[in-house]
Amino acid sequence: MENKNHKKVATQVIGIYILIVVAVTIASCVSTKQNQNSSLIIKEQGAFSAGGTVVKSEGTFDALKPWNVPQGGQTRHGDHADVFYQLPANSKQHSMVFLHGYGQSRRSWQTTADGREGFADIFLRKGYGVYLVDQPGRGDAGQTTKPGQITATPDDQTWFTQFRIGLYPSFNEGVQFPKDSTSLDRFYRMMTPNTGNVDETTIVNAMSAVFDKTGDGILFTHSAGGSPGWKTAIKNDHVKAIVAIEPGGFTFPEGEVPEGNRGGRGVPLNAFLKLTEIPIVVYYGDYIPKEETSAASLSFWRNVLTTAQQWAKVVNAHGGDVTIVHLPELGIKGNTHFIMSDLNSKEIADLLAKWLKEKGLDK
Repeated sequence: MENKNHKKVATQVIGIYILIVVAVTIASCVSTKQNQNSSLIIKEQGAFSAGGTVVKSEGTFDALKPWNVPQGGQTRHGDHADVFYQLPANSKQHSMVFLHGYGQSRRSWQTTADGREGFADIFLRKGYGVYLVDQPGRGDAGQTTKPGQITATPDDQTWFTQFRIGLYPSFNEGVQFPKDSTSLDRFYRMMTPNTGNVDETTIVNAMSAVFDKTGDGILFTHSAGGSPGWKTAIKNDHVKAIVAIEPGGFTFPEGEVPEGNRGGRGVPLNAFLKLTEIPIVVYYGDYIPKEETSAASLSFWRNVLTTAQQWAKVVNAHGGDVTIVHLPELGIKGNTHFIMSDLNSKEIADLLAKWLKEKGLDK
């Protein structure tokens, strides 16, 4: 009797073991299938520099002297853009070129504060080749020809507030930004300084050189990258469309520049009209007040949005195709200044994909 019980227990154990093995095998197959479905097939990737200048010091260089002895007669290569690119198999006709904003590098397009895929990977999966730029004097393009001072002043809370994550230390209600301390730490560590004195013309020249290498493409800009972005499109015919995420400044024609515009002086009308030849979409997020407020950061963005709307009217009045998208008006709420990396970034990407299709830019 006891022997039969032992056999019965053994049979049950074996049965349970078989069920576990089958379950694990099925889960493994499902997981593998999911991983295969989400895999990215990259046909080509690499990095290159674009644009830049070369300066030479006075004097004569002596190759026999030690490396740490200052000498004249030497060159310095700087003021170029640094580009990392990936091209998927069967990539679409137009690639995407991504330019970051102030205090940022290309990482702001590559990832998010909580480690999700960035905008670049989202559109790479949609079949677009992506070119991620570090502008002159930033990130991997740190070598410049004009010196600048790098400070170490603590300013994290300033950017938390300026980027509309909240009024520090409080997060905005319903904000599409991860609230855990690890994500906030990662976000702060994405900030990077200017390594030299770089003017807008230098950035525009470098960005134009990028498009000379990439060919026809869609220019993505963020924040302070917006102003040189307009001028890059004016300078280079390879820019076939612009997607601007919360640009801070705009390029108006001479005589039509509104007070407070951060895009500099106006440009000649014939140059400005280049912006009327391509489709442009501009996105702004949430927490931008309709009325004046005592919070300087919010008043800043209120004025920027007002200028954006004025600019769109001017471009369209000259025959252009500009769309200003204020996300809360579409019922999409909670977005910060970093729309492309907020928690709802895939929703924003899908919204943008519809615009790209409408404009025939998804082929």
